[in-house]
Amino acid sequence: MKKESLYLKIAKVMEEQISTETLKLGDKLPSIRSVQKLYNVSINTAKQAYLELESKSLIEPRAKSGYFVSKASMRKFPLPSIGKFKASAQEKQPEDLISKVFNTFEDKTISHFSLGVPDKSMLPIAKLNKGVINVVRRLNDDWASYEPVQGSVNLRRGIAKWSLVLEGKITEDDLVITSGAMNAIFNCLMAVTKPGDTVAIESPVYFGIVQIIKSLGLKAIEIPTHPITGVDLEAIKKVLPQLNACCFISNFSNPLGCLMPDEHKIELVRMLTTYDIPLIEDDLYGNLFFGPTRPKPCKAFDESGIVLWCGSVSKTLAPGYRVGWVAPGKYKEKIIRQKLLQTISTPSLYQEVIADFLEHGRYDHHLRMLRSKLYTSCLKFQRAIEEYFPSNTKISQPQGGFMLWLELDKKVDTAELFDIAIKQKISFAPGRMFTQYNQYNNCMRLNYGLEWNAQVEADLKRLGRLIKAVY
Repeated sequence: MKKESLYLKIAKVMEEQISTETLKLGDKLPSIRSVQKLYNVSINTAKQAYLELESKSLIEPRAKSGYFVSKASMRKFPLPSIGKFKASAQEKQPEDLISKVFNTFEDKTISHFSLGVPDKSMLPIAKLNKGVINVVRRLNDDWASYEPVQGSVNLRRGIAKWSLVLEGKITEDDLVITSGAMNAIFNCLMAVTKPGDTVAIESPVYFGIVQIIKSLGLKAIEIPTHPITGVDLEAIKKVLPQLNACCFISNFSNPLGCLMPDEHKIELVRMLTTYDIPLIEDDLYGNLFFGPTRPKPCKAFDESGIVLWCGSVSKTLAPGYRVGWVAPGKYKEKIIRQKLLQTISTPSLYQEVIADFLEHGRYDHHLRMLRSKLYTSCLKFQRAIEEYFPSNTKISQPQGGFMLWLELDKKVDTAELFDIAIKQKISFAPGRMFTQYNQYNNCMRLNYGLEWNAQVEADLKRLGRLIKAVY
């Protein structure tokens, strides 16, 4: 029997045990070594069987404890559909819809399930405020001067030291500080493309990336994306000769929350290296993992400098600080020249506050607390949606981040539903925002990065009723 079919056979046996509740919620599974001996297979085959179960969210690893039947295995709703391949379909831009959603953000009476940041209650604002005071005292008047073009040495050193997941692949000299991750992505696209070039993106994709691509006069090819494992590598292979760059979120994409397995990352980097196609990697959500360890970015497997690794603290610490960075590989000098022309430097005050936060271990402590809150909130949102939304709803199974992607009945137009919901003081992001084509009209993105309370549950219940009333 082939190795591939053997690990799938083992996984199927365990999946059956979970579905019949022979293995119940919270039960510990046999160790990988036990599975190896029981089925007389290699360690790698046993590991692959568990990875297969984990990719379906049926089991979850716990640090130093092994594998357990996950809460997600009890889910009632299926995963969302995978989008169709789109390369030359008729475009229909959603700018008006994006503006309509953004224009609601200042109204504090609205329940903002549409926001792309965690709630303020989940952020260490008091500690950051104290950090601002300490930095102003320490720097005297120096914080009002120009920084080096690459950014604060303290911050770059802190990011390099803290990025253990890259196993020493970057140093402070490899990094350039930017005004948030979007500014980093904008600069990366400017550095590796020219007007008329073609960029591969996910589908659905964060609408800001589509807007940047259009503003630079580039063309985008939307690659079908699996809600668990990310972009379809076979689909990328079909369009490789047309591509001048790729722009992907490999860890917990927005809006699907999918996580590209290491094997896929390695293969993606290998393919792109062969064709010398740069990969702009947005790793904005990589620290918000629900598993036992932080997933590696594609940058960890880059030996040729083709991966431009972008990150920021906007989704984890302080959205308003606008502190981001990029490790641009072989495109570093071009990025530095562009930054010098555009902004000369980035403000030093907030860079030093973040550097101080990284240096003294407070960031790691905060992230542990934040991940725990987000995971709990994710499970509560999913349970509420299964209870209050129509029974044919499909829902994503994020493995990190704070976004849920819902696919509703075909009869539901979420752009029209938004107009109804906003009158009830409920906001969400309609699916049409996350593509350049006329698709995902029956989908929506919800932000579960909110403190769970009775009001949140009541608003989800009301939203469910509104959806049911549509058809």
